[in-house]
Order: sequence, then C-alpha cells, then structure tokens
Amino acid sequence: MTLGFVFQQVMSVLPDLHLHYVQACQNLSQPENPFIARVLQEADKNEEISTKGFTLKLAGNNHLVPVPRVTDNDLGVLVSVLGQAAFVTGLDLAYNLLTDAGAKTMATFLQENSTLRYLNLMFNDIGTSGAELIAEALHSNQTLVHLRMTGNKIGNQGGMFFASMLIINSTLEKLDLGDCDVGLQCLVATATALTQNKSLKAINLNRPLLSSPQEETTVHIARMLRTNSSLVELHLGKHEMKTFGVERLCEALYQNSSLRYLDLSCNNIICDGVKFLGELLKRNQTLEILDLNANRIEDMGAMYLSEALTTWNRSLQALSIVSNNITGKGLLSLAQAVQSNMKLSHIYIWGNQFDISTCLAFSELIETGRLQLGCTDVIPYEVDGKVFLAELSHGLGKHRYWAPRCAAVAPGAANASLEILPVSEYL
Repeated sequence: MTLGFVFQQVMSVLPDLHLHYVQACQNLSQPENPFIARVLQEADKNEEISTKGFTLKLAGNNHLVPVPRVTDNDLGVLVSVLGQAAFVTGLDLAYNLLTDAGAKTMATFLQENSTLRYLNLMFNDIGTSGAELIAEALHSNQTLVHLRMTGNKIGNQGGMFFASMLIINSTLEKLDLGDCDVGLQCLVATATALTQNKSLKAINLNRPLLSSPQEETTVHIARMLRTNSSLVELHLGKHEMKTFGVERLCEALYQNSSLRYLDLSCNNIICDGVKFLGELLKRNQTLEILDLNANRIEDMGAMYLSEALTTWNRSLQALSIVSNNITGKGLLSLAQAVQSNMKLSHIYIWGNQFDISTCLAFSELIETGRLQLGCTDVIPYEVDGKVFLAELSHGLGKHRYWAPRCAAVAPGAANASLEILPVSEYL
C-alpha cells in the first residue's frame, strides 16, 4: 500500500481536530490551551482542508490580543492529535515557550511523522541539547522540507549537530539558523557539509558569533560555492564581512550557476568590495536578488552597480541598498539603471541621502509605471511645488520575523523576496 493511498484514505475521513484535542487533554490530564483550541476550531471549518495540505498557525506573536503561548506540556498534547491528522503538512510554533523538553517531543514526532513538510520553531527557548535531538530526528525523517530554528540559542555545538545532519539528510531544502549564536566551527562544518549535500536549496546563517576578524568563514563558504550546484538562496548577514571576503565570494560565484539570492546585509562592505560585485554582475547571469542593506557602499559603490546593471547584467531583479550613505549622485545613477534595465523590477533605497534630483528621478520612475509602488520602499509627495520621497514599509524581508494575520495582506506581499524567487511551496 503506497503512502499516497494511505494519505488519501486518511484525508477522506477527516478527524475533528478540536474534539480530538479536548479528548487528548482529558486523557493526559492536561488543561486545555484556549489558543490551541481556537486555532483547531478554525481549522475544522476550513473546507479546503481535505483537498490540499494545511499549515497549522500557532505562532505566539502575531495577534492583536495576547494569547497563552504554547508550552512543552501543550506540545505533548498537540502532537498526539496531529499524529492522526495527515492533512496537516505545516506547523508554525514561532514565538512560543518551547524548551529542550519540547524539542524532545518534537524530535519524537518527526521520527514518527511522514506528512509534515514545514516546521517553524523560531524564537523559542531551545538550546544545544534540543538542537541535537531535532537534528538527529532529521537523520531518518524523509518528509520535512523547511525548518526554521531562527533565534533559538543553540550555540556553536547545536549548530554542529545540524551541520552533521546535512551530510546524511537528503530531503531538507531550507534551513534557517540565523540568530542562533553559532560560531566559527559550525560555519566551517556547514560549508563542508554543503560540498556534499545535493538537496538543500536555501540556508540562513545570519548573525553568527565570530571572534576573529580574519574572515575564515567566508573563505570556507566561498570554497563551497565553487562546487555546490543546488544552493539557490544564501543569507550571510552580520558576518562582519569586508572587501577581502566579498572578493572571495565573487571569485567563487564566477564558477557557480545556481545561486540566485545573495544576502550580504549588515556587513562592513565599502565601495572597494562592491567593485568586485559590479564585475561579477557583468558576467554572472544567475543572481536575481542582491541584498546590500546596511553596509557603506556610498556613491562610488552605487556607480559600480549602476554600470553593471545599465550595460551588462540582465538577470538581477531586485536590489536593496538601504542605509548605505549614498547621496544624490549615486542614487541618480541607480535610477538611470532602472530606467534602462527592464529586468530590474525591485529596488529599495530608503535611509540614504536624498536630494532634489533623486526625488524627481524616482518620482518619474513611479509615475510612468516603470517602478511599481509594491516594488520599492519610497513614494513621492509634493509640498509647495517641490517633490519629496516618503518611506513605504517594503523590503526584501518585509515580514521576515512575523506574518500578519490580516487576510487583506497577500502572501507574496509578506516577503518580497519570496514573490520574486519562489523556490518551492514550503520555502
């Protein structure tokens, strides 16, 4: 009997999630969590639940009124219910109160479950031992596609367990380890694992704890990019990267034809480093998204990018140069690049030094329809006959750490980069 047939059989007779939850609480002598109960009641009303996979959204942070956040004991009851619900293919438990004990429960569930494809555990209180258990569960799990551990302080050793997992697991496509306090050894081990792993398409390694200014980690990541042909999305924010590191990455990307999204935000990149990126863009026809947010590329760096985008590159679709100390000269050259390069559809410029020419140039791009308001972070307005630019709350990671519950917000609008570069349904 095939897994698909079993899946159809289970889905044809849908269990009442809320009723099962109430019964499980009674059986386990655990008080009901009203937040979980309400979400399960809402899920029971979903008419499409029987025809396609369903993500159970139990994030503790995106509510207009406070909710009782999910605890380790709550999770024990919840997974006993989900064991009978094959149609639940995603589970969002971000911003709750889960600890290593909850991680143990989840690890057991991952070893037994064969339908969960998306798991979000970001910003809980899972530590090194919890990370070890979840990573070990993924040695045998063959269905999970996307795991978010962002913000759990698993430390360098916890990160090492995930690096070891990547050598064995051949199913996981996206792994978020940003803000997890991983260190040098973890980053080196992860880069080494990705020279062998052929399934991972996206990884977030933002904000490691690095004690050395020598950029050894960037060297290892660059070496990995020379041979890796599966990675599509790479986040290296807050790596204290400088010109040396950018040069190493660019050298590697001349030989890489798979990476489409490169995040170098919040580093120490100046115009000298951007010169290498400009040269790369002249020859690379794969990169679609480049995030240089919160560096210091200044006018000369903007000019290097503009030259490449105006004359040579026809693959980049999105560029973020927010907060880079760029003045009118550099911003005007980027506006001209947008005007001549029809492939470049998204550009984010807020936090730089706007002058009259900048305001007029971007106002014209927007008014003529060349630049859509949903694809930039500025909007023109006029006072006493003069044009100015105001900020729009847009960006490549508009809602990277939370998702609005309001139905009026389209899924693609929650994170512009996902709209530009959809890796797969659960990424």
